[in-house]
Amino acid sequence: MHHVLVSDVMTTDVVSVGPDDSFAQVVRVMNGTGVRAVPVLSEHGALLGVVSEADLMATAARPAGEERPWWRPRHVHRRHSGAKAGAATAEQLMSTHVETVHPWTRVAAAARRMRAGELRWMPVTDAEGTVVGVLSRSDVLGVFLRDDEEIRAEIERDVFGRALSADPERVRAEVDDGVVTLLGELPTRSDVEIARHLVSGMDGVVAIVDRLHYQVDDRGTDLPVVPFA
Repeated sequence: MHHVLVSDVMTTDVVSVGPDDSFAQVVRVMNGTGVRAVPVLSEHGALLGVVSEADLMATAARPAGEERPWWRPRHVHRRHSGAKAGAATAEQLMSTHVETVHPWTRVAAAARRMRAGELRWMPVTDAEGTVVGVLSRSDVLGVFLRDDEEIRAEIERDVFGRALSADPERVRAEVDDGVVTLLGELPTRSDVEIARHLVSGMDGVVAIVDRLHYQVDDRGTDLPVVPFA
């Protein structure tokens, strides 16, 4: 089965700043592009940190010498000691230890990480730590706009056909706005569980309505066996 990777949906035109860029330059970049945070990159494209609106506002609003708890930006796993009053450059403003993702990661896995960490976006880095793109929530959600017929055809071809070698006359899938209904009968309970697992991991599948039955319970437990109609 084909799985959508981060590299398939990420934004490659990355808006960024350098560590020596001034407070005013960072503000101009963010206001000019409409973004709420920008990665701070070295001259070779390595990720050094991220400056968010929260970093800018906190620095602008904090009187000199004042210390107080910080709101944690949602692209950041944890902060360094924090921006200080009078921070003049992106390096002084930025948050470090930023959550990142690789381009070869499946979008479904990236989505789980974003949800678990309540992240709005993540920089995408290659094996050397060079930023090659940015993954946002809208990029992830775009996967679920996949065509229903394409999903149905993949289930019947790759799950029922290649993976399970099922009789095409005895099983079928229906898809409506990403909600998959599995219908029919497979030889064993294990086959049914495999089908559920494979379909649940497919890109674009929002939910599963399971109406599959089986002929033989090869798992040794008592569950209802409903004949195929």
